[in-house]
Amino acid sequence: MDITLEQSARARLITADGQELPVPATLRYASVDPLAVHVDFPPEASLDGEEVTWTFSRTLLEEGLGQPAGAGDVHFWPCGDARTAVELHSRSGMALLQFDTPALHRFLLRSYAVVAAGQEDVGAAVDRGLTALFGAV
Repeated sequence: MDITLEQSARARLITADGQELPVPATLRYASVDPLAVHVDFPPEASLDGEEVTWTFSRTLLEEGLGQPAGAGDVHFWPCGDARTAVELHSRSGMALLQFDTPALHRFLLRSYAVVAAGQEDVGAAVDRGLTALFGAV
């Protein structure tokens, strides 16, 4: 059975001058894509007025809750006990956000209740990815 978890999250966009602006976000995990976590931002939170989804590994989220983690476009690091920083890089620039650590931790635990760590069916995920990439070639 396919299960999708969604959880609202309070994010704060940290501006260049240090202000914190609230940004709505939804954390999403789907059992059909067991290695990935998605963060959806509504149109009003993006520069181009389009909904934005960032996808990264569930392992990265877990690592980033306890220590600096990430490479490439997504980086995590703890900011004390209460907040976790998330740095997102794109061609348009960089965004620095902070999330409440307990909310991220709760979401991660809920995702492990759906698909336990180490029990991910990566074969099916790889097959879906290759089909999406190459079609019916």
